[in-house]
Amino acid sequence: MNHINHIFFDLDHTLWDFETNSDIAFKTIFKQYKVQVNIDKFLNYYRDINQEYWKMYREERVTKEDLRYGRLRDTFNKINFKIEDEIINNLAVDYINVLPNSNLLFEGAHEILAHLLPNYQLHIITNGFNEVQYEKMEKSDLTKYFKTIITSEDAGVKKPNPIIFEYALAQAKATSTESIMIGDNWEADIMGAKNAGFDVIFCNFNKESVASNIKSVKNLIEIKQYL
Repeated sequence: MNHINHIFFDLDHTLWDFETNSDIAFKTIFKQYKVQVNIDKFLNYYRDINQEYWKMYREERVTKEDLRYGRLRDTFNKINFKIEDEIINNLAVDYINVLPNSNLLFEGAHEILAHLLPNYQLHIITNGFNEVQYEKMEKSDLTKYFKTIITSEDAGVKKPNPIIFEYALAQAKATSTESIMIGDNWEADIMGAKNAGFDVIFCNFNKESVASNIKSVKNLIEIKQYL
């Protein structure tokens, strides 16, 4: 891997423990709004619905506003919980505001970044929203490691669109042949980056079946075997 000079990380589900932090945010806002819902049942359905909405968002089939509102509405509908649209809209807004207040990272996040920083230039490429991603980075003490933070809103397109990877390379003053992408989403991070000419490392935290020609890790510290 001597040809690698630039490492691009995904943020959510790769470094930042989205599911745990999201669960905490929902518990906080449901208590605030006195939403008497079975939180475990809600979260169980929400996770899959949220992933589907993010897929639609990546594919430009829903807007940012559609995603924020629709994932909550569909989850409440799924569990047959009656709630007014006005409250759903308020919950959608406050969820984004509260989400960065919990900043649990995956085990080994600071250790691996501190290990890589002396030898590589580090960057973030994220499909998340500007107003929350930068705050997550600051509050979780991640900003200090990264030279550039590239968001889909800044690039105008979302991973896996090759344009966001080209935009990221331009911002980082890097070439694809000297760059590697590390992320958890097979479609957005791994195939998107490979199609843009990057090397890749798949954060296979769910221990899926992966082709032998793809570098993968089951935890962040295992990145050390490659870099």
